[in-house]
Amino acid sequence: MTARICLVALPAILAACQSPAADERSTAPFSGIAESETIRFTGTEPFWGGEAKGESLTYSTPENPDGTTITVSRFAGNSGLGLSGTMEGAKFDLVVTLGECSDGMSDRTYPFTVTLQLGEETRTGCAWTSAHPFTGPENP
Repeated sequence: MTARICLVALPAILAACQSPAADERSTAPFSGIAESETIRFTGTEPFWGGEAKGESLTYSTPENPDGTTITVSRFAGNSGLGLSGTMEGAKFDLVVTLGECSDGMSDRTYPFTVTLQLGEETRTGCAWTSAHPFTGPENP
């Protein structure tokens, strides 16, 4: 009988112990990057990068240094910004989130992390804007 009472009372006890802050998460859209800012991004292994402004995104690689420009839609979620489109028939989704990032190759520290889903492949990297620049050498 005591065990049954404990099992019934446990959820109520745990609910009472919850922090009010856990239930008061912000639902405001991410506003850390203004729509007018150019987002620059870079990744390694394989090397890739580019920039996005408005509805235009240019993606480049060492094999295509001039890059491929695509149209993207922008979505501000709770903790980041998403840029979605298609490139050469493949789905292209770039997510930019606030967080210190290192490319592992230079002494730079970037203010944003990026995750790129290109077709079936996932890549990670770093990003910055003029309003939120990287720190470290300009030409590593």
